[in-house]
Amino acid sequence: MNKTVKILLEIVLLLAICGLVFALVSSIMKPVNFNKQRAHRETVAIQRLKDIRTLQVAYKSANGRFVSTIDSLKAFYENGKMSIIMQIGSADDSIAWEHTEKVKKANRKITPQQLLEMYEAGDKNLVFSVETKIPVKDTLFLRRTDFCIDSLGTIPFSGGAPVEMEAETRMVSGVLVPLFEARMPYRQLLKGMDNQLRINLDAERKDQNKYEGLQVGSVTAPNNNAGNWE
Repeated sequence: MNKTVKILLEIVLLLAICGLVFALVSSIMKPVNFNKQRAHRETVAIQRLKDIRTLQVAYKSANGRFVSTIDSLKAFYENGKMSIIMQIGSADDSIAWEHTEKVKKANRKITPQQLLEMYEAGDKNLVFSVETKIPVKDTLFLRRTDFCIDSLGTIPFSGGAPVEMEAETRMVSGVLVPLFEARMPYRQLLKGMDNQLRINLDAERKDQNKYEGLQVGSVTAPNNNAGNWE
C-alpha cells in the first residue's frame, strides 16, 4: 500500500468516525432539545389556559354558568361587568366607625348603596363595604403586559388552531353543577417539532390514561377547574 492510498484511507476512516460521533450526539440531543422546546411551549400555553379559566370563573360569578365559546369570553371581557366588594374607610378608625354606627342607628333601613351616596356627597367619615359593578377589562389582567384578548382562542405555535372548549351543567351528587374544560392537544401545540417524538409522547400519555395535551377544567370529572399540569 503506497503512502497516498494510506492517507486517503485514514481520511475516510476519520470522516466515518466523525460521522458516527455526530450521529450519536444527534440521537442523544434530539429528545433533550425536544423536551426543552416542549417546556417552553407549554409555559406559554399554560398561561393562556389560566387566562381562559380566570375569565370563565368571572363569567360564572356574573351569570351563574360557564360558556362554551371563546367569542363569548371575549365579549364578556370587552363589554361585561362584574361585581366586587368595595371597602370604604378603615375599620381601625374608631372615630369613623362610631360616626357610621350613629348614622345607621338614625336610619336602621339605610343600605350600603345609600351610605355610598352619602360618602360621595361629602361625608368621608364613614366605614362600610358595598357591592358594586365595574367593567371586566378595568378589573382583570391590568398588570399583565403580555395579555392579549385577541389571541385567547388560539393554540400558541400551532399556526392558528383554535382552543377546544366545552361547557355543560351536569348533575353531580344530586346537585346541578356548571362545568367547563379547555384543551390544547399536543398535535397542535407541538406542531413543527419532531413528529415521531410527539407521537411517542401522545402514546405515553394515553397509556397513563392522561389527556394527550394540556387541559384546564373537565366536563366529565369535576376537578374544581384545575389544570392537568397542576
